[in-house]
Amino acid sequence: MEQIIFYIFAIIIIVMALASVTSRMILRAVIYLLLSLLAISAIYFMLEYNFLGAVQLAVYAGGIIILFIFAVFLVHQIDGKLEVPSIGRKIFMAALSAVGLAITLTTIYSHDFKVVEATKAFDVKDIGRGLLGTGEGGFILPFEVISVLLLAAMIGAIIIAKGQKIEVKK
Repeated sequence: MEQIIFYIFAIIIIVMALASVTSRMILRAVIYLLLSLLAISAIYFMLEYNFLGAVQLAVYAGGIIILFIFAVFLVHQIDGKLEVPSIGRKIFMAALSAVGLAITLTTIYSHDFKVVEATKAFDVKDIGRGLLGTGEGGFILPFEVISVLLLAAMIGAIIIAKGQKIEVKK
């Protein structure tokens, strides 16, 4: 039964990701991305990775998607349509994606993954200290850089929104 549910979520992820990339309506693309991220968090919860599932919901499905939706609303492009890329651009991006996939698969298959036995159980407090620590292996600096980047994106969206309204052709 779990395998069937996993495949259902995997199909939802693939279909919503493709719909997000191929949709010409901006707001619909963001909603499709949200549904894909929700299905990813469901898989995390199914695997009993509750912390990762909660982070996926809070950070990505909650924070990033809300940021995207606000950006769409602020620039008055709710019913705007994305341009249709030329065939040359489609071929170039397909080739670039194939190169990226080849590099990723080559890296994965050339690495000798070793199974490591867990010596002790970690709780959320240990994970938080490890991720946001300032010592060796801490990630407080990238966390703060991302915070500044998101703030700059919000300020940019507000500045763009305060400019002239864009007339949308229907």
